[in-house]
Amino acid sequence: MTDRQLVITAALILMIGVGAGAFGAHGLKRVISPDLLAVWQTAVLYQLVHGLGLLAIAALGTKFASPLLSHAGTLMLAGIVVFSGSLYVMALTGAKWLGAVTPLGGLAFIAAWAMVALAAYKTAQ
Repeated sequence: MTDRQLVITAALILMIGVGAGAFGAHGLKRVISPDLLAVWQTAVLYQLVHGLGLLAIAALGTKFASPLLSHAGTLMLAGIVVFSGSLYVMALTGAKWLGAVTPLGGLAFIAAWAMVALAAYKTAQ
């Protein structure tokens, strides 16, 4: 992804995250159990944090010219879709089997952050 694409994607991810947070607080509070609402809130938190991560990667693109940053952005986006997406679906449907999918998104987050660190390390040498 280019820096421009990352910024656009991050802004949309963050916009959706804010909406999802509001929906959880106002629309789902009386509809789903407190446990499933906590799952929803976890999905929102990770979506917002990693949406900001996408913005950070875009900003770093000007400092560290590395294809690793582009790959990190793609992995971070995949992590948001898999991690938060699986939790959103689990919260709405109660499909607990999705709990086996969620860690794959977490692994994508970890790999993305590792790539950011590696891009900075390699550029500094």
